[in-house]
Amino acid sequence: MNLFKDGEFSWTALLDSVITAGLKVGLVILVFLIVSPLGKRIIKSLINGAGKKQKLSEGRSKTLEKLILNVYSYALGFILIATLFGLLGIKLAPLIAGAGIIGLAIGFGAQGLVSDVVTGFFILLEKQVEVDEYVTAGGMNGVVEEVGLRTTKIRSFDGTLNFIPNRHISTISNHSRGNMRALVDIGIAYSENIDEAVKVLQKVCDDFAQNDERIKDGPNVLGVQGLGSSDVVLRILGHTENMQQWAVERDLRKRMKEALDAEGIEIPFPHQVYITKHEEQS
Repeated sequence: MNLFKDGEFSWTALLDSVITAGLKVGLVILVFLIVSPLGKRIIKSLINGAGKKQKLSEGRSKTLEKLILNVYSYALGFILIATLFGLLGIKLAPLIAGAGIIGLAIGFGAQGLVSDVVTGFFILLEKQVEVDEYVTAGGMNGVVEEVGLRTTKIRSFDGTLNFIPNRHISTISNHSRGNMRALVDIGIAYSENIDEAVKVLQKVCDDFAQNDERIKDGPNVLGVQGLGSSDVVLRILGHTENMQQWAVERDLRKRMKEALDAEGIEIPFPHQVYITKHEEQS
């Protein structure tokens, strides 16, 4: 780029150079804006097709889709930056060499990033978690939204989205593999007949199992679980589809309360007794 003409600085040449560079940069950015969503659409289509062909679960397909989209975004961003540097005449070789020297200086500080990538790789390889599964990981409970090489995204039930570095995930509890347990404890008064109460509750359980597809096993009344300060606690246990245990527990409590009320069996609540002492007047 020659900005001097006849030994004098040429503003026209500068303006032409700026306009030319601006057009090139604009064209590259326009191509990026077209290629980015197009590539994402192609990746989603390929993953869906491969998932159906290989008979992958929906969660596994989503996990691979989000991971590949993540890598694709990083790669496309790097290509964009390298292309813009080339158009602006900035040589990458010195920058890469300088980055190597700086990287050597901060190598110990990057150990956490390396640990994130290695841990994320094994989480994906061993299929420890998949998208849409309910897990406990890194001290967080919730539904997995994305499993990446660096971070895992878990959305809590209050709507909070948690970004957990993979190196902080030392233990994973996956609550979505196999049937889940629905557990209900309900108390009756000490004065009530326990056998009669068990019959009433078991009838509710039997009707519930016959008419509710969420139930996989049971539910059954196990018997007396404990003796409280004002009640005898009966325990009911059943197994349900994944993520349905809480709804089943709520419905069971409602129906058992109605059945006990219909049979006149008391569900006790705390009572307070006040004793008033009257002093005799002489």
